[in-house]
Amino acid sequence: MMHIQYRPIGVIHSPFNDIRGMPIQPTGAAGIQARLEVFTEFVPGLQDIEGFSHLILLYHFHQVQATSLTVTPFLDSKPHGIFATRAPTRPNAIGLSIVKLETVADNILHLANADLLDGTPVLDIKPYVPEFDHHPAERVGWLEQAGGRVQQHRSDGRFG
Repeated sequence: MMHIQYRPIGVIHSPFNDIRGMPIQPTGAAGIQARLEVFTEFVPGLQDIEGFSHLILLYHFHQVQATSLTVTPFLDSKPHGIFATRAPTRPNAIGLSIVKLETVADNILHLANADLLDGTPVLDIKPYVPEFDHHPAERVGWLEQAGGRVQQHRSDGRFG
């Protein structure tokens, strides 16, 4: 089997020090501020990033201790395959959030709508481009029953 290794390009500083009580998606984190500290060696890669209103962050779920191929997600009471959820107990603990870029100051990106735990290692940043990234969904599987509840739902720590 192939071995893949990544190194963080930065770290998140957010108001969330505990998994419990965190928003479970960026839509539930409206107005929550965070900072992404980009490590010095990667700062040249930030050139022109201020031209984008939103960013896609790929990061490592650094507090997840176990993996599971079936999980009971926050918005349902039935188990589902891990790849049919956004649960963090994945075979590769990689998370994704789309956040609003407020300002850039040297190596610090000031973000809004951040659903990230303090100390989260960031693996990559990509600009969110609606023409590339927005696709109207024809179906959303088991989540159709959960419609509208994500904004108020908070983590209960079940995946920590």
